[in-house]
Amino acid sequence: MKSKQHADERQLKLKTAFETYCDMVFRLALSRTRNQTYADDILGEVFLKLTENIGKLESNEHIKAWLIRVTINCSNNYLKKICRENAFPNEDIPVFDDPEFGEVYYAVLALPENYRTAIHLYYYEDLTIKDISIILNQSESATKMQLKRAKEKLKSTLGDNYNVC
Repeated sequence: MKSKQHADERQLKLKTAFETYCDMVFRLALSRTRNQTYADDILGEVFLKLTENIGKLESNEHIKAWLIRVTINCSNNYLKKICRENAFPNEDIPVFDDPEFGEVYYAVLALPENYRTAIHLYYYEDLTIKDISIILNQSESATKMQLKRAKEKLKSTLGDNYNVC
């Protein structure tokens, strides 16, 4: 009886994690790969790994941090595999109806990968600099510098029409 209850709790935890963090994982994978198909593949891979590791993760914060780290790692591995196969990603980026949103989105996608990731985690996932530095395994000052440089690049790309905080 206890193993059935444990399996039910595990299933509920997985379902909750998927419903809560599915969009976050997809957006981060899309931000890293710039390709919807690759992002879909990474999403599946990340949640497959979660099913194998859900018992080791204690809290929602732990699950979120784990998912971000695994998404970054899976994205990196996917991109390395593509480069080895000499099959570079198509620019399969979604088209947005709102031109302002599209312009900012494309400007963020044009940033170097490390800047893109820092911007995504800070603005889209509302993580603190401390949390980002832990996830990216770097110092807080390195994270602050990435954000500063990314904002400078965005400001030069977007011009004065946008307030880059």
